[in-house]
Amino acid sequence: MKSKKLSIRSEVWLYPGMAGNWHFVSLSKKQSGEIKKKFHEKKRGWGSLPVAVTLGNTSWKTSIFPDTREGVYILPLKSEVRKKEGVYKGVVVILSLEIQA
Repeated sequence: MKSKKLSIRSEVWLYPGMAGNWHFVSLSKKQSGEIKKKFHEKKRGWGSLPVAVTLGNTSWKTSIFPDTREGVYILPLKSEVRKKEGVYKGVVVILSLEIQA
């Protein structure tokens, strides 16, 4: 299946109820719905999908995960990336994301 590139604009938030500093951004409901339709057969454990992400000058590979409460996919932001790019809770970021499924 062909990959899908997206531009994401989202506010960084801290995942509630988890130990540590797990920071995430949420994809929009529209983007999440399109991903669910196109890649529903490619999901891995916990419904995750592999992605390549670029935020500022930093690129990395990770996965997006479905958030059943909000009905969207969420993207974890590595501590190393947040430090390099000066990103913290409450900051609005723009990043590019390519689904690798």
